[in-house]
Amino acid sequence: MADERDAGETGENIECSGQIEMPEEEIFRQRKEKLEKLRSEGYDPYANDHWDCDASLRDVRERYDSLEAEESSDDELSTAGRLMALRRHGKAAFANLADDTGGLQLYFQQNELGEERYAFFKKWVDTGDIVGVKGNPFRTRRGELSIKVKEFSLLSKSLRTLPEKWHGLKDTEVRYRRRYVDLIANPEVRDVFRKRALIVSTFRRVLEDNGTLDVQTPILSTIAGGANARPFITHHNTLGIDMYLRIATELHLKRLIVGMFRRVYEIGPNFRNEGMDPRHNPEFTCMEVYWAYASYRDMMDLAEEILVACADALGDRRINYQDVEIDLTPPFRRATMAELVREETGIDFINITDEQARKLAREREVDAPRGSGRYEILPLFFERFVEQKLIQPTFVFGHPTVISPLAKRNGENPDVTDRFELFINGWEFANAFSELNDPIDQRERFTDQARRKEEGDEESHPFDEDFVNALEYGMPPTGGMGIGVDRTVMLLTNSKSIRDVILFPTMRPL
Repeated sequence: MADERDAGETGENIECSGQIEMPEEEIFRQRKEKLEKLRSEGYDPYANDHWDCDASLRDVRERYDSLEAEESSDDELSTAGRLMALRRHGKAAFANLADDTGGLQLYFQQNELGEERYAFFKKWVDTGDIVGVKGNPFRTRRGELSIKVKEFSLLSKSLRTLPEKWHGLKDTEVRYRRRYVDLIANPEVRDVFRKRALIVSTFRRVLEDNGTLDVQTPILSTIAGGANARPFITHHNTLGIDMYLRIATELHLKRLIVGMFRRVYEIGPNFRNEGMDPRHNPEFTCMEVYWAYASYRDMMDLAEEILVACADALGDRRINYQDVEIDLTPPFRRATMAELVREETGIDFINITDEQARKLAREREVDAPRGSGRYEILPLFFERFVEQKLIQPTFVFGHPTVISPLAKRNGENPDVTDRFELFINGWEFANAFSELNDPIDQRERFTDQARRKEEGDEESHPFDEDFVNALEYGMPPTGGMGIGVDRTVMLLTNSKSIRDVILFPTMRPL
């Protein structure tokens, strides 16, 4: 009989997850046969039974951490989880139990359970199965905190083998397609999504501490507005019309500002029928916020407050992202797009002519559309020569009016707007405006966008007559901002791909 040492002290029959040299489908077939035999003996491993868990495995570890080697407690605990590994030794067995808080060793012994129950355990229980156990905590001779099982119940039978114990699930395609297996095999993945939840709750806390109302706006709409992007199109059979999955929440949220809600925000999914890469998924999560009687500069302060609070919630404002050191300590740098382009290229777009801008674009091999003016070429230079160099947090403002159809013109230079984008690690994290509230100007800009769409620009903003109608009732001066939640999570969890921070990313069907 095995004594109360832990599994590493014996060399007998070791059965760890995935170590059986057998094709997955053959294991599935054998386990399905075992399930059928188990049911034929009158036991349903999927019965609608309640198991009273009075302690998580983390609770057990924390509560009994003071036990010395070979010391036990008379306390009887009840817990449950998934068996990640089994190591049988004749009339005793060790197992690794895991729940959402961590893992703990179990010790099954025939003398404790009785011959009949131990025989059931040996015959029917496999790695991957979900079991409930009751027993006493103790520490083995080698110092492993464990539970001596006095009673157990097979709560759910696993028909699939788990990934191999030491290597886990590494194939990225399989990880994304079978996220449920990824979460079982890789605790660090579960940790990323716990951090994601903490980040989102921090967004909400900061916004609500600032008196901002959480609202929900439509996902299906007859117009895909609020951003320049290609939408997904669907059809509503009853109404007999095409509809669009929203690309942004902006125009509905600003209607609420017109309707006398002073501060509103929404965190939810947007959809854009565009390319996929490590930073883009067709369905993504965005936070948008609008404050009446505020400007884009108030949104800068709010963006800093949110990101710093998220970093603090995770423990450090100085982060390492893929070996790049980034400091989120405020204040973040603030500079105009023209200033940053001048720093990198020596070209002052504010004080050159359109013809000079076109000539410089040809010389620098910047692909500008025929007839472009300097304010259309400026953002192209920014994307080409500046964007990827903005590693530390930088607010870039002074965007040309021609690329900002929903932003208020700057009072000193009407060719640019009171808008900013926040860049970190060369990525755009936030986009914000002093919102355009002049209905005449808005109608003219929508008309210009409609002309561009007719000329073939599929991402131009559609003309939204009802939104202009809302502005005609009067919208107060308003600051608005959108922050990409997925990218924020990527940065703060050191995740290389957006798919690593979306539980079920978009995948091509097999």
